[in-house]
Amino acid sequence: MTQLEFNYHVKEQYEPLRGYAFKLTRAIEDAEDLVQETMLKAFNNKDKFAPGTNLKGWLYTILKNLFINNYRRKVKYLIVHDDTERQYLLDNLNSADKNKGIGRIAMQEIDRAMGTLPENLRIPFMKSFEGFKYSEIADELQVPLGTVKIRIHVARKKLQEALDCYGVDYGIK
Repeated sequence: MTQLEFNYHVKEQYEPLRGYAFKLTRAIEDAEDLVQETMLKAFNNKDKFAPGTNLKGWLYTILKNLFINNYRRKVKYLIVHDDTERQYLLDNLNSADKNKGIGRIAMQEIDRAMGTLPENLRIPFMKSFEGFKYSEIADELQVPLGTVKIRIHVARKKLQEALDCYGVDYGIK
Protein backbone atom coordinates (compact mmCIF):
# COMPACT_ATOMS: atom_id res chain seq x y z
CA MET A 1 0.00 0.00 0.00
CA THR A 2 1.45 3.37 -1.01
CA GLN A 3 1.59 6.33 1.34
CA LEU A 4 -1.11 8.07 -0.71
CA GLU A 5 -3.46 5.07 -0.52
CA PHE A 6 -2.81 4.71 3.20
CA ASN A 7 -3.56 8.42 3.80
CA TYR A 8 -6.77 8.18 1.77
CA HIS A 9 -8.04 5.10 3.65
CA VAL A 10 -7.16 6.58 7.05
CA LYS A 11 -8.91 9.87 6.25
CA GLU A 12 -12.03 7.92 5.20
CA GLN A 13 -12.31 6.71 8.81
CA TYR A 14 -12.32 10.22 10.31
CA GLU A 15 -16.10 10.54 10.82
CA PRO A 16 -16.65 7.01 12.23
CA LEU A 17 -13.72 7.55 14.59
CA ARG A 18 -15.21 10.88 15.67
CA GLY A 19 -18.48 9.17 16.62
CA TYR A 20 -16.66 6.50 18.60
CA ALA A 21 -14.48 9.10 20.31
CA PHE A 22 -17.58 11.08 21.32
CA LYS A 23 -19.12 7.95 22.83
CA LEU A 24 -15.97 7.54 24.93
CA THR A 25 -15.38 11.16 25.94
CA ARG A 26 -18.91 12.62 25.92
CA ALA A 27 -17.38 15.97 24.91
CA ILE A 28 -17.09 17.26 21.37
CA GLU A 29 -13.77 19.03 21.86
CA ASP A 30 -12.23 16.07 23.66
CA ALA A 31 -13.47 13.75 20.93
CA GLU A 32 -11.96 15.98 18.24
CA ASP A 33 -8.64 16.03 20.10
CA LEU A 34 -8.70 12.26 20.51
CA VAL A 35 -9.38 11.67 16.80
CA GLN A 36 -6.64 14.11 15.77
CA GLU A 37 -4.20 12.39 18.12
CA THR A 38 -5.26 9.03 16.63
CA MET A 39 -4.72 10.28 13.08
CA LEU A 40 -1.30 11.65 13.98
CA LYS A 41 -0.28 8.39 15.60
CA ALA A 42 -1.56 6.38 12.62
CA PHE A 43 0.36 8.52 10.11
CA ASN A 44 3.53 8.40 12.23
CA ASN A 45 3.28 4.61 12.61
CA LYS A 46 2.23 3.65 9.08
CA ASP A 47 5.14 1.20 8.92
CA LYS A 48 3.58 -0.79 11.80
CA PHE A 49 0.34 -1.38 9.87
CA ALA A 50 0.33 -4.73 8.06
CA PRO A 51 -1.23 -4.31 4.60
CA GLY A 52 -4.17 -6.60 4.01
CA THR A 53 -5.30 -6.43 7.65
CA ASN A 54 -8.21 -4.46 9.09
CA LEU A 55 -7.27 -0.77 8.94
CA LYS A 56 -10.49 0.31 10.65
CA GLY A 57 -9.85 -2.06 13.57
CA TRP A 58 -6.26 -0.84 13.81
CA LEU A 59 -7.41 2.80 14.01
CA TYR A 60 -10.12 2.02 16.57
CA THR A 61 -7.53 0.19 18.71
CA ILE A 62 -5.20 3.21 18.56
CA LEU A 63 -8.07 5.52 19.55
CA LYS A 64 -9.20 3.28 22.41
CA ASN A 65 -5.64 2.93 23.75
CA LEU A 66 -5.09 6.69 23.58
CA PHE A 67 -8.35 7.24 25.46
CA ILE A 68 -7.37 4.74 28.16
CA ASN A 69 -3.89 6.26 28.52
CA ASN A 70 -5.35 9.78 28.79
CA TYR A 71 -7.87 8.56 31.35
CA ARG A 72 -5.16 6.91 33.44
CA ARG A 73 -3.08 10.07 33.25
CA LYS A 74 -6.03 12.14 34.53
CA VAL A 75 -6.74 9.70 37.36
CA LYS A 76 -3.11 9.63 38.36
CA TYR A 77 -3.09 13.45 38.41
CA LEU A 78 -6.10 13.51 40.76
CA ILE A 79 -4.62 11.07 43.30
CA VAL A 80 -2.45 12.47 46.06
CA HIS A 81 -0.02 10.37 48.04
CA ASP A 82 -0.36 10.89 51.78
CA ASP A 83 2.89 10.33 53.69
CA THR A 84 1.21 9.42 56.96
CA GLU A 85 2.06 6.21 58.76
CA ARG A 86 -0.56 4.09 57.01
CA GLN A 87 0.27 5.35 53.50
CA TYR A 88 -3.27 6.12 52.40
CA LEU A 89 -4.09 7.28 48.88
CA LEU A 90 -6.60 10.07 48.82
CA ASP A 91 -8.71 11.24 45.96
CA ASN A 92 -8.34 14.99 46.28
CA LEU A 93 -11.63 15.71 44.48
CA ASN A 94 -13.70 13.71 46.94
CA SER A 95 -11.78 14.68 50.05
CA ALA A 96 -12.04 18.44 49.60
CA ASP A 97 -15.12 20.20 50.87
CA LYS A 98 -17.01 21.90 48.09
CA ASN A 99 -18.12 25.47 48.54
CA LYS A 100 -21.63 25.42 47.13
CA GLY A 101 -21.94 29.20 47.39
CA ILE A 102 -19.10 29.74 44.94
CA GLY A 103 -20.67 27.22 42.61
CA ARG A 104 -24.01 29.04 42.75
CA ILE A 105 -22.35 32.39 42.04
CA ALA A 106 -20.46 30.88 39.13
CA MET A 107 -23.68 29.45 37.68
CA GLN A 108 -25.44 32.81 38.09
CA GLU A 109 -22.60 34.50 36.21
CA ILE A 110 -22.71 31.89 33.43
CA ASP A 111 -26.50 32.31 33.17
CA ARG A 112 -26.09 36.09 33.05
CA ALA A 113 -23.47 35.81 30.32
CA MET A 114 -25.67 33.36 28.38
CA GLY A 115 -28.54 35.86 28.63
CA THR A 116 -26.45 38.51 26.87
CA LEU A 117 -25.95 36.30 23.81
CA PRO A 118 -28.29 36.91 20.88
CA GLU A 119 -30.66 34.03 20.23
CA ASN A 120 -28.98 33.14 16.93
CA LEU A 121 -25.74 32.43 18.88
CA ARG A 122 -27.22 31.04 22.08
CA ILE A 123 -29.36 28.31 20.49
CA PRO A 124 -26.57 26.67 18.43
CA PHE A 125 -24.18 26.96 21.39
CA MET A 126 -26.63 25.28 23.78
CA LYS A 127 -27.40 22.52 21.26
CA SER A 128 -23.67 21.89 20.87
CA PHE A 129 -23.22 21.94 24.64
CA GLU A 130 -26.02 19.37 24.97
CA GLY A 131 -24.11 17.05 22.63
CA PHE A 132 -25.80 17.57 19.29
CA LYS A 133 -23.61 17.25 16.20
CA TYR A 134 -23.03 20.36 14.12
CA SER A 135 -24.84 18.75 11.19
CA GLU A 136 -27.89 18.02 13.38
CA ILE A 137 -27.95 21.61 14.58
CA ALA A 138 -27.66 22.89 11.00
CA ASP A 139 -30.55 20.67 9.90
CA GLU A 140 -32.76 21.71 12.79
CA LEU A 141 -32.08 25.44 12.38
CA GLN A 142 -32.10 25.15 8.57
CA VAL A 143 -28.80 27.02 8.17
CA PRO A 144 -25.54 25.95 6.50
CA LEU A 145 -23.07 23.86 8.51
CA GLY A 146 -20.42 26.59 8.32
CA THR A 147 -22.86 29.10 9.81
CA VAL A 148 -23.45 26.81 12.78
CA LYS A 149 -19.71 26.40 13.36
CA ILE A 150 -19.13 30.15 13.20
CA ARG A 151 -22.04 30.92 15.52
CA ILE A 152 -20.81 28.42 18.12
CA HIS A 153 -17.27 29.79 17.86
CA VAL A 154 -18.48 33.40 18.27
CA ALA A 155 -20.70 32.39 21.22
CA ARG A 156 -17.74 30.73 22.96
CA LYS A 157 -15.56 33.80 22.44
CA LYS A 158 -18.27 36.15 23.76
CA LEU A 159 -18.81 33.95 26.83
CA GLN A 160 -15.08 33.75 27.48
CA GLU A 161 -14.83 37.55 27.26
CA ALA A 162 -17.84 38.02 29.55
CA LEU A 163 -16.46 35.60 32.15
CA ASP A 164 -12.76 36.46 31.76
CA CYS A 165 -12.83 39.25 34.35
CA TYR A 166 -13.48 36.66 37.07
CA GLY A 167 -10.23 34.81 36.36
CA VAL A 168 -12.06 31.50 36.52
CA ASP A 169 -12.04 28.75 33.90
CA TYR A 170 -15.65 27.63 33.49
CA GLY A 171 -14.70 24.96 30.95
CA ILE A 172 -16.23 26.81 27.97
CA LYS A 173 -13.22 26.40 25.66
